Amino acid sequence: MPTGARLARTSDVDDIAAIQVRAWRQSYAGIIPEGVLDELDPMQLASTWAHGILNPPTVRHRLLVAIDSESGTDEVVGYAAIGPSGDPDCAGDPSIGELLALAIDPEHQRMGHGSRLMAASVDYLRADGSIEASTWVSVDDEARRAFLLAAGWGPDSAYRDLDVDGEPVREVRLVTRLDEATTP
Repeated sequence: MPTGARLARTSDVDDIAAIQVRAWRQSYAGIIPEGVLDELDPMQLASTWAHGILNPPTVRHRLLVAIDSESGTDEVVGYAAIGPSGDPDCAGDPSIGELLALAIDPEHQRMGHGSRLMAASVDYLRADGSIEASTWVSVDDEARRAFLLAAGWGPDSAYRDLDVDGEPVREVRLVTRLDEATTP
């Protein structure tokens, strides 16, 4: 298989969990309390991802992986999760999808994998009837926000405050029309 993106399989969950741990520890250092990042358990995360693949909340929920074949093997180097919007002001509207997660292994960033995952995610959301999509980004995650802005996403003035182990984490919602979304 060439370098690209595909739907995740249960055989991918250990790789996805390991990527999540490495990516979160890099991206969220200084944003999420250090103790939370230290306690990320790859086995528990793999179990959660496997459950999500086998029992998705809806038929529109999907987990995709980025594949890098340059080493001669199909190495999972990133993941994206998509589904219908769960935001209270959008829930139940089938025309609004959500990018729930997007992470690339730190060793494989800036190689186009995020753009390929974004393009595949947009394709699936469009196929499911979404004409808009949203995602949440920490106000302190400048790299992720810059990536999404370059892909045609923008703030819509909504924000939320998450309680992460007693520490507030403010997120802003970014949105895009899927007929206008690009890849950075």
